[in-house]
Amino acid sequence: MVLVANDQEWSSRSLESILGPNGYAVLRAYTGRQALELARSAQPDIVILDARMPDMDGVDICRQLREDAHFGAHTPIIITTSGPAGRAQRLSAYQAGAWEFCSQPLDGEVLLLKLETFMRSKREMDRLRDESLLDEVSGLYNVRGLTRRAREIGAAAFRRHDPLACVAFAPNTDGHRVSDALVDELASRLAEQLGSVLRRSGRTSDAVGRLGQAEFAIIAPATQASGAVRLVERIQEMIALAPLPAGVEAHPMTIRAGYCAVPDFAESSVDAVEMLLRAATALRHNRGDASTRIVAFDDVPVKFTH
Repeated sequence: MVLVANDQEWSSRSLESILGPNGYAVLRAYTGRQALELARSAQPDIVILDARMPDMDGVDICRQLREDAHFGAHTPIIITTSGPAGRAQRLSAYQAGAWEFCSQPLDGEVLLLKLETFMRSKREMDRLRDESLLDEVSGLYNVRGLTRRAREIGAAAFRRHDPLACVAFAPNTDGHRVSDALVDELASRLAEQLGSVLRRSGRTSDAVGRLGQAEFAIIAPATQASGAVRLVERIQEMIALAPLPAGVEAHPMTIRAGYCAVPDFAESSVDAVEMLLRAATALRHNRGDASTRIVAFDDVPVKFTH
């Protein structure tokens, strides 16, 4: 799918006549605002932007998309101009994250060859992203990465008869006025911010990752239940000192957490991945009340554990 953003009907139709017969579905936008909305919602494979949209500059649209965590970071963006382009204009487009800057009229054969090359690159990057163990926004482990690290850390704890703890936590937004329109943006900003805090402060032996939109987990070797509680308290202290993302009132941010811990992993009846799931279950049972900021899986009623 190619998003073509151009307010000139003839130019859009010209591009569509080249792309359509060669296997590309074309989605059209006639303003910069439409282009931004469609790029975020439709997630096209390629975006072709006119340099001068009626309400926005094409370079500004490109820059906004590159800064948007919900838009594909590896999606090719091509900026076109109806006249000759100077060096400064080209540099501005490339600095904004454009893959190519073309002057019209476009050579259809050349354009198709470039798109074929761009799509091969994008598919490979998408494949690597899908196989990656890291979360793109926070830079921490994703669920796949946490699962692998849980097995590795669990194997070491089993051999040594070490204690093991898994902690899951999330920002508690109670008391912070967050509009529905800001929920997605806030979650991404919190993930990025929390990721930065945890990377700076985490023990090198711990595996830290992102479970969901704004849910995080730590697999902590050689840590018992009391250590898991202290770990949550330390995270709380760090987050309270960190600047809040835009859209949240200036109250100290608190967290709610759940954990699962065993004193000797070699004698545990569950593996490390199951412990991670149990910590997440305890977190989701935790409503963030002042008296229950931290919930142990063993304290979760049985009806909530299945």
